Amino acid sequence: MRAVIQRVTQARVTVAGEVVGAIDRPGLFALVGVTHGDGPDEVDRIVRKIAELRILREEHSVLDEGAPVLVVSQFTLYGDTRKGRRPSWSHAAPGDEAEPLVDAVVAGLRGRGLEVATGRFGANMQVESVGDGPFTVLVDA
Repeated sequence: MRAVIQRVTQARVTVAGEVVGAIDRPGLFALVGVTHGDGPDEVDRIVRKIAELRILREEHSVLDEGAPVLVVSQFTLYGDTRKGRRPSWSHAAPGDEAEPLVDAVVAGLRGRGLEVATGRFGANMQVESVGDGPFTVLVDA
């Protein structure tokens, strides 16, 4: 499991003209990708990192601040571009394996008392975010 986590002042996801998830105050925007063999251990590690990384202003975490998180599933995080001009997606888990794990990340964050907004799994999403810093980190579980 992999996550790209960005500190943002706001972010939102729109599907077919409808805003399906948004945060309108400083927090984190997390793109989450799942690979083959990921399970509960990887979910726990990603949840812990998103919740506890001290990457907000003054070295605070979203747990410290009660800040919101927008989670969007992103299979392209496992794209392989080493050969040719067309990425390979063979390292990305198929949707029926990935969706429950992304849902578990969301549930884990909410279980820690965080406000969590989401995209819509498998949909063509338009994602907007206003980076703060900019500050972006890559987390591999």
